Amino acid sequence: MRKIGYLRVSTQEQRPDRQIDALQSRCDALRIETVSATSRRRPVYDATLAELMLGDTLVVLDLDRAFRSVIDAVSTAERLLARGIGFEIANLQVDTATPSGMLVYTVMSAFAEFERRMLIQRTKEGLAAARRRGKRLGRPPKLTPAQLATARDALADESETITSLARQFAVAPWTLSRALRQRQGQHT
Repeated sequence: MRKIGYLRVSTQEQRPDRQIDALQSRCDALRIETVSATSRRRPVYDATLAELMLGDTLVVLDLDRAFRSVIDAVSTAERLLARGIGFEIANLQVDTATPSGMLVYTVMSAFAEFERRMLIQRTKEGLAAARRRGKRLGRPPKLTPAQLATARDALADESETITSLARQFAVAPWTLSRALRQRQGQHT
């Protein structure tokens, strides 16, 4: 009977240290994955579920580290219980092997999904508000309007090539081509 901890962070820049510190003393082994919660493929998660045997327990620190939705969370817990595998959420001190633990787990899963959906909604609303105010979102352009005008003129009189201009501006040729096309689309 082992306790296997599953830890997930979304990006390489994020560190699993908080999860490691919380789970290391209560688990026999930790499985760490770096993948977005919305990713369809989670190989470490899938391998961890496959490795669990009768009597083992899957441990996660928080619900959102393992599950995408309430349905995902509840169905996974039920599948694990059917295989004789326990499931614990460390921060909630919830053990789904008991009826009361499963109830708390189901309710908390619903709240976690609600929180995630509200965050997505607020983010979309914030981006829309910024766009309405004329804020440019995303990465700043690599080329200035003056550089694009210079490139357009040089290409028109055939004194330069896309490649030579791109080299002068320290960008890739396709970056210059795309910027010129976008600029032309704005002025037509």
